[in-house]
Amino acid sequence: MHNFVFHNPTKILFGQGTIEAIGPETRAWGKRALLVYGRASLKQSGLHQRILTSLRTAGLEVVEHGEVRANPLLTHARQGIDLARARQAEVIVAAGGGSVIDTAKAIAAGVPAAHDVWKFFTGKKSLKSALPVTTVLTLAGSGSEMNSGMVLTNGATGEKFGFGHRLLHPKTSILDPLATCTVPPNHTAFGAIDAISHLLEFYLTTADPDTPIQDRLMEGLIENSMTACDRCLRDPLDYHGRANLMWTACLALNGLTAAGLGRVGFPMHLIEHSLSALYDVPHGAGMAVILLGWLKDQQQTLAERIAGLGRRLFALTEPDPQLAAEQTIARFTDWLARVNAPLSLNDLGIPAADIPRIADNTRGLARVWRLADFTPERVAAILRRCLA
Repeated sequence: MHNFVFHNPTKILFGQGTIEAIGPETRAWGKRALLVYGRASLKQSGLHQRILTSLRTAGLEVVEHGEVRANPLLTHARQGIDLARARQAEVIVAAGGGSVIDTAKAIAAGVPAAHDVWKFFTGKKSLKSALPVTTVLTLAGSGSEMNSGMVLTNGATGEKFGFGHRLLHPKTSILDPLATCTVPPNHTAFGAIDAISHLLEFYLTTADPDTPIQDRLMEGLIENSMTACDRCLRDPLDYHGRANLMWTACLALNGLTAAGLGRVGFPMHLIEHSLSALYDVPHGAGMAVILLGWLKDQQQTLAERIAGLGRRLFALTEPDPQLAAEQTIARFTDWLARVNAPLSLNDLGIPAADIPRIADNTRGLARVWRLADFTPERVAAILRRCLA
């Protein structure tokens, strides 16, 4: 196990009846708030009014910034920065899933900056300060509610980049599983797939051969992502299924799972970011396709590691590592098919002829994320494994 520092300052309020705490939790950080949210779902569910009432009852002045897209745009974050400055917002409140929270973080980072917020994403500027962020989570998946990362798409350049900094940890995140009961089946599955992809990337990119604590933790979280998702798809109102999925996704990317692993990477996210930047596919849908292609790409070099995962998750008994790894990938494929996730680029409507364009689009993020091994040629080879 490598040396590590684990510090996660986000306060979590988990469970039924916690949403009304957003007002006092936010008031602790300021009296003027910018409320960031998505499109129709927050208002349709009634959560919008509940959140507004709580904020105003706590004495906050609230200005709203809605219409965040599923793949959040830099232009929309810039508009939020301008609005927050004009209204002298002191705290940013995010009510939604990962896209909304990421947009809120970008606004929080951009307001005090003397330059464009995109420079954080490209590595041209370092973050010195940020407004505080509080959140109400409505979609389990990204883990943004308890981590320091954010992702935006630059529509002008066709790039989708991620950036993380300790100052971007939300101050308080409210996780009421009931707020996710109206999430449609496909996006419930996409959230679970996103959580699984975070865990698989850590599990398979660490070079440390002796991390049993983290291995068992990640294996358990992957298994629970799948079983909790299955429960939610069978019964969308299954409170404990929703609770398990929500907490699993949060733990998958809050810093704990990677602690002690040494240097890890996000190669699947590198590739998927180009898919959703260029084609605006849902992130979890893109991750489903890339997950299978990437596992196939790793099968030869990481056969023992993938086989061990399969033996723990699926009770495989095959002794040969290559065959067991192949069976593990087949089990993941079966589960993805069962939750109606796309399994190939063809399922996403992306033709094979576009592979060179997608691979070339990964250059910038590979440079920023220091994934030099993932050249366009290697990415193209992985994408070809995603064709069927």
